[in-house]
Amino acid sequence: MDEKQVLDRLQRQCARMEYCTSDIRRKALKALEGDAGAAERVVASLLEDRFVDDLRYASAFAREKASLQGWGSVKIRFMLAGKGIAREVIDAALQEIEPEKASAKLRRVVEEKYRVLKDDPQCRLKLLKFVLSRGYTYDEVSSVVEEVMRG
Repeated sequence: MDEKQVLDRLQRQCARMEYCTSDIRRKALKALEGDAGAAERVVASLLEDRFVDDLRYASAFAREKASLQGWGSVKIRFMLAGKGIAREVIDAALQEIEPEKASAKLRRVVEEKYRVLKDDPQCRLKLLKFVLSRGYTYDEVSSVVEEVMRG
């Protein structure tokens, strides 16, 4: 496939779904069979034409993971950093998460897991461990876990 064909294909993909720069770079390199120079030209063109925008991607990712999967900011930050997204961009994206909705989602996640674990003698420990693995900080979860366990 030549550079123009790859650019056209990636433009169509970017029009349908958000991608970050590192994902697009990987796709371009694969399509161009490792030609790094051509891949960088394709990526530069996509960035210039705003088909790819890391802030837009990170914001969508953060909103989706927080509201649908119930992830906390720690896990979202870690996953975005793994994609090579800059710290400032991640910080800006995390600002778009509505704190009230995030708190409500955290409470629902804790309540759902509590229903499964309530008869377990290590319920509190397992509940804390589960919610912390979702990317919340201890300060965020400890009071919610205590409230849910008290009923």
